[in-house]
Amino acid sequence: MTTNNYQRQLLQQMFAAAIEAAQPAQCVPSHLPEVPRGRLIVIGAGKASAAMARAVEDHWPGQLSGLVVTRYGYAVPCQRIEIVEAAHPVPDAAGLAAAGRIFDLVSNLSADDTVLCLISGGGSALLALPLAGITLEEKQAVNRELLKSGASISEMNCIRRHLSAIKGGRLAAACHPARIVTLLISDVPGDNPCDIASGPTVGDATTCADALAIVRRYGIELPAKVMEALESGRGESVKPDDARLANIDTRMIVTPQMALEAAAQVARAANFTPYILGDSIEGEARDVGKVMAGIARQVALHGQPFTSPCILLSGGETTVTVRGNGRGGRNVEFLLALGVALDGQAGIHALAGDTDGVDGQEEIAGGYLAPDSLQRAWAQGIRPKVSLDNNDGHGFFSALGDSIVTGPTLTNVNDFRAILIAGNCSGTLATRWDEHDALEAGDNTDPAWVPSAQPLPESPVGPT
Repeated sequence: MTTNNYQRQLLQQMFAAAIEAAQPAQCVPSHLPEVPRGRLIVIGAGKASAAMARAVEDHWPGQLSGLVVTRYGYAVPCQRIEIVEAAHPVPDAAGLAAAGRIFDLVSNLSADDTVLCLISGGGSALLALPLAGITLEEKQAVNRELLKSGASISEMNCIRRHLSAIKGGRLAAACHPARIVTLLISDVPGDNPCDIASGPTVGDATTCADALAIVRRYGIELPAKVMEALESGRGESVKPDDARLANIDTRMIVTPQMALEAAAQVARAANFTPYILGDSIEGEARDVGKVMAGIARQVALHGQPFTSPCILLSGGETTVTVRGNGRGGRNVEFLLALGVALDGQAGIHALAGDTDGVDGQEEIAGGYLAPDSLQRAWAQGIRPKVSLDNNDGHGFFSALGDSIVTGPTLTNVNDFRAILIAGNCSGTLATRWDEHDALEAGDNTDPAWVPSAQPLPESPVGPT
C-alpha cells in the first residue's frame, strides 16, 4: 500500500468512528422516558430522526405512535412510527405537509400524555411550516439567500425561528399540557438547543429585532411579506418563561465533542497523538483553512505547539460566502484552502467532511488532501486557486479521485476535520504495511470509503 493510501485509510477510519459514535441505535435507548399513564406520541425532524425512531421502536416496552420527517434517502423501516421524507437544505411541499401533520398529532393532548420529540440536524428545513401569510415559495427563497449569505448557523436559525409557525418553541406550546421529552443530536457549535433544528420545543430568548439586525448585517434580500413579519413583530417566538413550556425535559444525547473523542481513540491506536482543537469552530471555511495550515506547518517544521506524529482534530460549522459558480461545500472549501496555504508541505495529510454525508448540496461527504494534491491538479490543468475562488471544492477533489462518499449516515454531528502531521521516523509506510494484515488490504490502492472504524496497524510515519 502506498504511503498516501495508508494515511487516507487512517483518516477515513477516524471519520467512520466519529459517525459511528453518533448513531442513534447507540445513544437513544438509555434516554427513553418512563412509560406514561396516557399515550406516548413520537414526533421529530432531522437527518437522524428516522434512525432515532427505529431505536425507540426497538426498545420501547409499550404502545406508541407518531410521525417523523427526515431527508430523502435517510428513511429506515419502522412499524409504528410513520417516516416521511422531505427536502434539505431547501424545504419542499413534503416537509410542509409533514410539519402540519405533526402539529395536528400533538393537538388536544392531556397532562397524562408524553410527547417524545426526536430532533437532529437538518430539522430547520425538514420541519417547514411558515407563518401565516408567508408561502412555501417565499420560505424557499429565504433559505437560498441564507445559505449563500455567509451568516453563521446560529444567525440563520435566529431568522428561521421568527418566520416559522412551528419552530422557536411553538411546537412545545402546541403540546401543552402534555409532558415533552426532547432528545437532541447536536449539529451546531456550542450545542445550544435553541439552534438545533431552530428549537421547535425550547423557548427562544432572541427577538424579531435580532433577526432583522442579522438580515441587515449581511445584506440579505428577503421577500416583502417576510420583512413585514419581522418588522411588525408578528413573527415573535415563544419565550423561555412561557407557562406552556413548564413541563419540558430536554436531553442532549450526542454532541460533536463525543464524535471527535471517538476519532481520537482511533488515532491513539495507530500511535498518533490526537489534539482536539475545538468542537465549535466557525468562520469562513477558507479562512479557517488558512489558519489551520499555519498551525500544521508550525508543528511539522518546528514541533510547536505539538510534536509530530500527531493529528489535529476539530469540528463545528464553517460558512461559505458564495461568489463563484462551482459545486461548493464548506468542508471541501476548507480543505482546498488548507491545501493552497500548505503548498505541498511534506508530511501533511487531511480529511474534512460533513458527518451527515452531504457537504453543501452534493451527495458527497467531503474530501481528502495529500501532500501531492496540488501537483496532481496542476498535471490535469486544474489551477487550485482558481477552483477556490470559484467555490469549486467538490470539482477539485472529484477530479483527483479524492472525494469522500459515505452515502446517508443516518446521523449528523456537523463538520469533521482531521489533519495528520507525520513524524521523521525511518522506513516507509508501504514496507511496514505489508507486515500487517489487519485490514487484509495488501497493496490495494482503492480509495473507497472505509465503512467501519477498525484499528489500523502500527506504522512509522515518514515525511512524505
